[in-house]
Amino acid sequence: MKEKRVAIIGAGITGLVTAFYLKKAGIAFRIFEKSIHIGGVIETCRQDGFTYEKGPNSGVLANAETIELFEDMDNLCKPEIADASSAKRLIWKGEKWYPLPSGILSGITTPLFSIKDKFRLLGEPFRKKGTDPNETLSRLVIRRMGQSFLDYAIDPFILGIYAGDPAYIVPKYALPKLYQLEQNYGSFIGGAIKKKREKKSTREMKVTREIFSVEGGLQRLTGVLAEIIGLENIELECKNVFTEKTNRDFRVHFKNQQENFSHIVSTISSNGLPSLFPFVEKKHWQPVLNLQYAKVTEVAIGYKKWEGISLDAFGGLIPFKEKRDLLGVLFMSSLFKNRAPEGGALLTTFVGGMRRPELAELKEEELYKLVKKELEITMGVKDIEPDLFQYATHRQAIAQYGTDSEARFRAIAAIELQHKGVYLGGSIRDGIGMADRIKQAHFMAEDIILNE
Repeated sequence: MKEKRVAIIGAGITGLVTAFYLKKAGIAFRIFEKSIHIGGVIETCRQDGFTYEKGPNSGVLANAETIELFEDMDNLCKPEIADASSAKRLIWKGEKWYPLPSGILSGITTPLFSIKDKFRLLGEPFRKKGTDPNETLSRLVIRRMGQSFLDYAIDPFILGIYAGDPAYIVPKYALPKLYQLEQNYGSFIGGAIKKKREKKSTREMKVTREIFSVEGGLQRLTGVLAEIIGLENIELECKNVFTEKTNRDFRVHFKNQQENFSHIVSTISSNGLPSLFPFVEKKHWQPVLNLQYAKVTEVAIGYKKWEGISLDAFGGLIPFKEKRDLLGVLFMSSLFKNRAPEGGALLTTFVGGMRRPELAELKEEELYKLVKKELEITMGVKDIEPDLFQYATHRQAIAQYGTDSEARFRAIAAIELQHKGVYLGGSIRDGIGMADRIKQAHFMAEDIILNE
């Protein structure tokens, strides 16, 4: 039995969590990261009393693996749960914010949906389930609930998660729990009620679906993970890493050096995979390379004295139909502690996405004017100059799960089967959220630990 030694490509949350569990199991590993920064897209910054993120702003305690990660870290890093106001989500319609309905009664009384679709909502539990596994989200929602539900509930929801287009997103791959509600129970409403009544395991009962960060910002999570696994096990500034398959194992080439490993775990985006694994025939990568990514610019904007609207919510989402230039606004200083000076506010706004990618490429002066104008209209901050304006453009921000997803998943499985010891992780499969990445990392590490 050959000794296990694992190369992990990428020091983001997926790579760090994989390494964390390998270390707990006593398996040797080394992480190779192309940048000078540990944590991938997770990066917390501080300026003039504001604490803001340049990548993900929060996560969701959406699975047991995420909760158990914090437990396994022996309280060295604890999740900071968002303020109770985070349960409230706002949707922009016309010239005003409205709370997103949280139940049937509020769904019937809200001005967000048409009267026709409110009556349709009453019949949703009795409609036949869909038969097309590649049905897009927009078609699914119109079929079951109506156009206004698509425009003012699902579309902004998808903008908030995927920065995507419901006409492209396929629920089977992008929102599997929603898809399974209809397939397993026949409806969204009836399925949600029945599923809530089902008996849960001890692990399932841990899942709260609360919004979380960590005190001081998400970079503390990746920083603590890096300290636990050992900074000496992380090689930074490895810009042109590639691997070679030998008769017995794999060889990683980096910085004019090379080392042998029994397993290779990749956490990088799709376009870097062919050069990382040149021994895999190029034709096998094509379904993976077809993956599309949303381009998004994230803007942190802070006010030392807040004079705008009340920030008693998670934030606000702006439906594409409203033809505004923002995807949405997060009320970060209301969600988490010490994100802005006392009496001030920190907002995070997003521009671009799949349907407005050109906005993500705006120069700083144009971006400033756009965001300031939009916040004057939507947040009531007219004639007020912000005290903080920082932005980060992510050209491959969020993977989009459309009809090509099944072919991509099959190609990934086939490559892993043909080249035993190769693990292809990251957002190319298994979802895009932080909880998805943690769960995936846990499973990859467990598979390496348990299998010869």
